Amino acid sequence: MPSEPLHPEARAVIDASAAAGQDLTPGSLTAAEMRARFAAAWQPGERGDPVGARFERGISGPGGDLRLRVYQPEGTGPFPALVWFHGGGWVIGSLDENEVTCRAICHQAGAVVVSVDYRLAPEHPFPAAIEDAYAALCWVAGDGAEIAVDPARIAVGGESAGGNLATVATMMARDRHGPAAVLQLLASPVTAPPSDDRPSYRDFGEGYFLSKASMDWFFEQYPRDPEDLRNPYLAPLSADDLAGLPPALVLTAEYDPLRDEGEQYAHRLLAAGVPCELVRYPGQIHGFFALLPDQLSVSSVAHARAAAALRRAFTAEKGKS
Repeated sequence: MPSEPLHPEARAVIDASAAAGQDLTPGSLTAAEMRARFAAAWQPGERGDPVGARFERGISGPGGDLRLRVYQPEGTGPFPALVWFHGGGWVIGSLDENEVTCRAICHQAGAVVVSVDYRLAPEHPFPAAIEDAYAALCWVAGDGAEIAVDPARIAVGGESAGGNLATVATMMARDRHGPAAVLQLLASPVTAPPSDDRPSYRDFGEGYFLSKASMDWFFEQYPRDPEDLRNPYLAPLSADDLAGLPPALVLTAEYDPLRDEGEQYAHRLLAAGVPCELVRYPGQIHGFFALLPDQLSVSSVAHARAAAALRRAFTAEKGKS
């Protein structure tokens, strides 16, 4: 049973999005139609913390030009950096919906935030998104001085499917002897295929903003075939070994179908010897960290916690040099 009632702000989001047809349920829509509906419904917030500079640039990615949106704090640098991946089930979403969150982290953590416009499925199925994510991490580590980044102090983060990309990018870095991140910031991460075996899917799989039907649909769009569902680079919980990954901050929401898999992943990290802080936000729903900061006041609380964790990780790394 939930520890707290659904927060009134969360209830308002659920009611308003359902009434306007703006929830995350695809129905009979194609991926392109779902993408367009999502983009129209979730415009960037008007508010946002001040940053020193905000601009876009392209880098060479595995599928061609890869677009990055860069947020720099005030000052001259070099700064630590967070490489950020938006959510959307690897199918929908863009750089725009996470504008408020990227500004908040940039300002509060004193870090460059690099938001990555990775390729989307089904036009670009697995592993396109994660190869783009890893390429972005490698570019920031190798060429980040161009945007005032200290290559020794890089973190990764994301919400939902973006959290999946963030942690998998660190797995790829470990396996390919690539750049080591100092922290992984995972908000409601996708770590496994949808399953009614998890209580959070049974209890909150319908009527709580993100539905099991939506997750089932996303998992039809992203993999190439059923074998991909057993690949740790798509489903991190299927990994035999999580040792050697960076420390993590895992944030979950009580009324989120993805709650249990995120928390299970946090416990798996701890069991593998990876330092991990797990925080559940009672009464909250999916999207509380990056998608819904204009609707949910808890977002600013979560941003402050994340920024503090990033500052600690960046300071600890700087102290080693």
